[in-house]
Amino acid sequence: MLLAPEQLYFHGLITKSAGHRGRVQSAISDMNLRTDPTAPQRRRIGTQLLRWYDENQRTLPWRGERDPYRVWVSEIMLQQTRVNAVKDHYRRFLERFPTVQELARAKPAAVLASWSGLGYYRRARALHDSARLVARSGAFPRSAQEWQQLPGIGRYTAAAIASIAFGERSAVVDGNVERVLARMFGASTKDSWELAGELLNAERPGDFNQAMMELGATVCLPHAPLCHACPVAEHCMTRGTVAKAPLPQRKKREVGYELLRQGDSIHLVKRPATASLMPNMWELPSSRVDRKKRALLRVRHSITTTDYRVNVYAGSAGKAMRPGRWVRISQVLELPLTGLTRKILRALQII
Repeated sequence: MLLAPEQLYFHGLITKSAGHRGRVQSAISDMNLRTDPTAPQRRRIGTQLLRWYDENQRTLPWRGERDPYRVWVSEIMLQQTRVNAVKDHYRRFLERFPTVQELARAKPAAVLASWSGLGYYRRARALHDSARLVARSGAFPRSAQEWQQLPGIGRYTAAAIASIAFGERSAVVDGNVERVLARMFGASTKDSWELAGELLNAERPGDFNQAMMELGATVCLPHAPLCHACPVAEHCMTRGTVAKAPLPQRKKREVGYELLRQGDSIHLVKRPATASLMPNMWELPSSRVDRKKRALLRVRHSITTTDYRVNVYAGSAGKAMRPGRWVRISQVLELPLTGLTRKILRALQII
């Protein structure tokens, strides 16, 4: 069933003012507008979607992988992180830790250093803890239920790994899949997992899951869906007219840092182990913002919902009596740096 724009306005699913939009999934659920695909429709969707995926999937370093360790690493890195930001980190991480045994034997600081720049460092710590458990057991979990027993692995990640690496018939629902199902069938967040399971292709569950995510990431976009390029548009009840809920308002802050140099070394400080963000990571010493002082560098940086204006000033080596240590530039990348520190040092051509 395709709802005309007039019907969507009537039911409150969209408004004529672009700046005033309600939550799509809850509105659809409240009006009981969900439509369930028939068995023939489910088969047709599977055929159409997999054909499209085979011909149009992006070339990514982890595509085609069936090795559970590599699939696992890619799925953890892709949590809340853009694909383009993950590609190079994925390659470098696997060069450093090519097997789960290598990762399990590594020191936490080495793991964080390899993760630096990806953000959400709890993922790296949980991955490391899980690698130790897997290495100790001598075998990878096979089912989604077993994967969920490991630190840092929830329902979505467990289903993705089990379906891609082992062919388990477990459907996945991430933000992309949820948006596709809401637009196609009026599925609410609560309904999405059930509906995704009904649509899942039994012969190629891993590929079908990746196809659904690929559709949401490249065609069924949040703000401007490319309906003309959608392989399953004939089954869609909205054709992209349902609006995405407004994003939370972002905060703005201005911060300062000092670059202290002494010969071929720079001074770095370690964030407290109790810090809510990036505990035990290394960064430049902080400094008050001085608008009258000339900055070596000004950059912009974003962390979660906050946008930072960052000022970097030249500091005096004599001020390095504060906690921290001098680190040779040749050894800086061996430390777990914050993403901002790495960005600053690269912009100043120090690393």
